[in-house]
Amino acid sequence: MAVYTELQKTFLEELAEEYSCGRVASVTGIPEGSVNSIYLLEAAKGKFLLRVDEVKTESEVRREIDLLTFLRKHGFPCPHPVQDRMGRYYRDYQGKCVSIYKFQEGRVPVAGRLRPTQLETIGRTLGELHVIGKGYKKGIDNRFSFERIADLYLSVRTRLPNYFRKIARTLEDEIEYLTRYLEGKLPKGVIHGDLFADNLLFRGEKLTAVLDFEAACRGKFIFDIATAVNALCFVDGGYSLDKFRFLLHGYESVRTLSLAEWDAFPNELRYSSLRFTVTRLHDFFLKPAPGAVRVDHDFGEFFDRLRVLRREKEGGMEALLMAMATGYDYRKYQKVKATERLKA
Repeated sequence: MAVYTELQKTFLEELAEEYSCGRVASVTGIPEGSVNSIYLLEAAKGKFLLRVDEVKTESEVRREIDLLTFLRKHGFPCPHPVQDRMGRYYRDYQGKCVSIYKFQEGRVPVAGRLRPTQLETIGRTLGELHVIGKGYKKGIDNRFSFERIADLYLSVRTRLPNYFRKIARTLEDEIEYLTRYLEGKLPKGVIHGDLFADNLLFRGEKLTAVLDFEAACRGKFIFDIATAVNALCFVDGGYSLDKFRFLLHGYESVRTLSLAEWDAFPNELRYSSLRFTVTRLHDFFLKPAPGAVRVDHDFGEFFDRLRVLRREKEGGMEALLMAMATGYDYRKYQKVKATERLKA
């Protein structure tokens, strides 16, 4: 979410007319984020979010909207794309897709202040996404697979300043490690891929919406969980064991992790940290936006997580590993699998 593309007033008025928004009162750019241009459109018939896709192709935009409509039909609290009078979900503007979404009420939480009930709700909702998504049979390409992140790092490596040498060595060592130890044969399905606090809306204890399916794809469930843990359970320079347990308790109330997923958890945490370190470096050094309003995310936040996970600095990694080692309940898993076989 940022403002890279400025929209002409006549185009905005035309959109509002075609999408039955009513007369335009105001249009305000939202600078947070680093991928797409987002505007808050206030009109006679309410508030709407207008999105200009800066990266995705038309076919990718179409697939994302198709996934969102599928999830909404199954009661999942995700963005609500709006159709125009001709039944279209997006319009072309200077070779980019422009789509409109209903504005969803709620407050973005502060990750460090999430309460236990909220963390359990987030975990449960992520589990519901994974279960519901099993019914979605269309393929969604993973733009952030390990191979692509490794290639992305190579493209940004030559642009890093000299004082990044130690960081670069760490990242290169991590890529070499994950090449050998990252497990590919794990349960997969529809994942969100970017479950940060600023992609959540709450009203009290109720989670009203999971936002920003920009990175949604078919991928490993455990990577999605690892990203949520990295985003929501890392506080004041270290992992919070209590937050981890509340999040996982909520998730496993819907879907039980397998032994293989528990075993892979530490490496998925490391990969998630690498992924966001590299993409943030890439966005800063290789995506200049002259004249644009943008907020750059700090790559150092996830590089710090990576150093903790690599045991290069303190931060609660040992307690987290112990929780993972004891978190797998074999008897519970066998009971769940037996129930699944009976249903089949």
